[in-house]
Amino acid sequence: MAYVSINKITIRTVIFFVLVVGCCVAQTYPDKTIRIVTSGVGGNNDFAARMVAYGLTGALGQSVIVENHGGASAVIPGLTVARASADGYTLLSFSSPLWLLPYLQDNVPYDPVGDFAPIALTMITPNILVVHPQLPVRTVSELIGLARARPGMLNYASTTTGGPNHLSAELFKAMAKVKIVRVSYREAAQSINDLLNGRVELGFPSATAVVQHIKTGKLRALAVTSARPSMVFSTLPTIAAAGLPGYESVLRVGVFAPKATPAPIIVRLNHEIVTLVSRSDVKEKLMSVGAEILPGTPADFAGMINSEMVKMAKVIKENGIRAE
Repeated sequence: MAYVSINKITIRTVIFFVLVVGCCVAQTYPDKTIRIVTSGVGGNNDFAARMVAYGLTGALGQSVIVENHGGASAVIPGLTVARASADGYTLLSFSSPLWLLPYLQDNVPYDPVGDFAPIALTMITPNILVVHPQLPVRTVSELIGLARARPGMLNYASTTTGGPNHLSAELFKAMAKVKIVRVSYREAAQSINDLLNGRVELGFPSATAVVQHIKTGKLRALAVTSARPSMVFSTLPTIAAAGLPGYESVLRVGVFAPKATPAPIIVRLNHEIVTLVSRSDVKEKLMSVGAEILPGTPADFAGMINSEMVKMAKVIKENGIRAE
């Protein structure tokens, strides 16, 4: 009995110590430069990282720098942060390839769930379902009908295998139960050029890549891939509302810390990032590149990631998709 009593006291002491240490860490954090690790210069991950670094520098009173690792792969940035000290001074800005890569290739050197603590979603970028104007469809339902009438005769353009526009198309095919042939490109510019010339009939490019072509009528936009209507493309329906209930495929970019980072630091960073992206000037900047924001808690962000992993893992496995 005495042993049980001492054990209870010990447990209470440990819990008290953890809480006190956590509070102290939160009060003194940060007291040195913070680095945000991301992919190469340019692109959504880098854009979001620099936006957050600028905002946190002012909010936290410490320098926040961006550390780029060449290319778009999640491997080096992910591994760098997974191995970093869990003290809040090394963060990661990355998007869905971070948590989908283990489904696309073997021997990924990090665990997307076990190695990272989601902090906050920084932006969401939908893709746009576009068709060449000569294709005789003006709605998602009409496109599905045409694809079913002509199985294997329609082509879609995409770039990186396992990338956002590729997976958006494959999810569409799976849910609509249609056969549309993929035409793969190394360069996004070439895929857009072939869309404009009618060499391929449709695609799911990023909003920023095609917004001007939509405005000039060189491409016809049918819908956005997000679950809710886009603030940037307010006249377009969602694919879910226009013919495929439950459809959603967007690029989510967020900030992560190593898994064991103290909860008070995660909460502090989440608060500062949510405050930043909720500012009107930041919203305008995001909308200028076709992006939006859905502020939330770390648990909200983690839930989005888990949901996407379940959904996309099925599509990736059933279609035998492997990263290039």
